[in-house]
Amino acid sequence: MEKWLHELSEEDRAFIKRFILASGSLKALAKQYQVSYPTLRIRLDRLINKIKVVDDPENRDPFRMKLRSLAAEARISTAVAKEIIKEYENVKRGEKNG
Repeated sequence: MEKWLHELSEEDRAFIKRFILASGSLKALAKQYQVSYPTLRIRLDRLINKIKVVDDPENRDPFRMKLRSLAAEARISTAVAKEIIKEYENVKRGEKNG
């Protein structure tokens, strides 16, 4: 199984399956989920961002990948994720030098 697919939640994989079975029609999928098209589009965009995060070679570090996934899901802001990652990198550099 591809790494990006393995890293997704069951809910995300179910969403992808329904998307495929709806022939990629967001309008049909919005009806199935009983939500508006823009709401479904936001969910799809977040899922796309999550997949990009997993595929990014800079995210080999599990901590960085988790933070970026949380930001992609809008569970934390991108600014907060960047700030935490920056501090994390500073601490890691300090451990290597100290």
